Amino acid sequence: MDTIFALSSGAPPAGIGIIRLTGPQVRTALAALCGSVPEARRAVRTPFRDSIAAQIDDGLVLYFPAPNSVTGEDVGELHCHGGRAVVAALQAALAEIPGCRRAEPGEFTRRAFANGRIDLAEAEGLGDLLSAETEVQRRAALAMTGGVFSNEVGRWREQLLALSAEVEASLDFSEEDEVESLGDEFAADLANLTQDLCEALAAPYAELLKEGFRVALAGPPNAGKSTLFNALVESEAAITAEIAGTTRDVLVQSVAIDGMAFSFVDMAGLRTATDDRIEAIGIERAEAEIAKADVVLWLGLEGAGPEGCWEVDAQCDRDDHQSKQAPDFTLSARTGAGMHDLRQALVDRARTAMPAPGQTALNRRQRSLVAAALDALSDAEALRDPLLVGEGLRRARLAFDALLGKTSTEDVLDAVFGRFCLGK
Repeated sequence: MDTIFALSSGAPPAGIGIIRLTGPQVRTALAALCGSVPEARRAVRTPFRDSIAAQIDDGLVLYFPAPNSVTGEDVGELHCHGGRAVVAALQAALAEIPGCRRAEPGEFTRRAFANGRIDLAEAEGLGDLLSAETEVQRRAALAMTGGVFSNEVGRWREQLLALSAEVEASLDFSEEDEVESLGDEFAADLANLTQDLCEALAAPYAELLKEGFRVALAGPPNAGKSTLFNALVESEAAITAEIAGTTRDVLVQSVAIDGMAFSFVDMAGLRTATDDRIEAIGIERAEAEIAKADVVLWLGLEGAGPEGCWEVDAQCDRDDHQSKQAPDFTLSARTGAGMHDLRQALVDRARTAMPAPGQTALNRRQRSLVAAALDALSDAEALRDPLLVGEGLRRARLAFDALLGKTSTEDVLDAVFGRFCLGK
């Protein structure tokens, strides 16, 4: 196996650069560049030298021997000055050492997974942690990385194995081919496990964390949608004019408010008839956005909006404004009146949809496997033949194993680790 290396710190120039390496040639590489291998887990100052003993830089070297390292292999770190020339020279010197090569994206984490240091769910959480941009994203990713979900899957798996053992014992010692021989306690335990999976599927989606709480601004032309949109995202992202149909397409802007990720959606004004084919397409797309939004801010006639929308009485600063009778919010995007209350209400609603502190959010892959396990357990609950019940339990166990990466294909692993940066 090759020894891999990569810059694990920020791109140069920077105050410091950290080059990480892992694999069987770590000790050889450290001895070649530093003159000797330092004591384990102790930072030692040393000059870094190339193959002809010319000094490259002066910095710190650390050595983490296997198996107690982040990858489960020997790991070394070179802490150097973060200039481009220094980093490039050190990497060039490492590349000259036999058996050493530059790492591919995510290869360090993939080796940690292959060596049993982390499971696939924890690796996915680490990827989310690296890309987290809001506090809620950070907390959810940290919970996944810390093994909260993995421990839960492990508990499910233990319960499942105990149920499978009961089925095997029933088949071995019972002369009856009826599931009643398993007893009421078996049925209760199976029902409890099924309920746990239902609750897991009801948890917030990881995609909601990444894409943000989706807020659609809807209403007829000239209702003030684009002006409100610009005020919410605090930029002139949308063109505003007194001409009906100015907004023809869907415009999405992502922002963070009080640590919560939002995606605000501006769209074409809704009206029943138009001779403009382009505007008609925009209206069709607007209706699709309304259907998938988490919250719709309705700026049209009171009561004409989609079910569950928030009635917004916009443009209250205008002299010709006709007020709604019972709006949820009365505001003016131009003067700022009422905007604070709207923003706070959006943050409060988004918080109810996001994971609570310490709670994990399942991604699409994880949800599909939990759903597959739930289907298998539901089949087992409905069956009477112990052999078929046992088969349902086996299918559920395979889904649990895939959640943790025990039975994942190379395609799945490539997709998970391919989104990591170099050096991680």
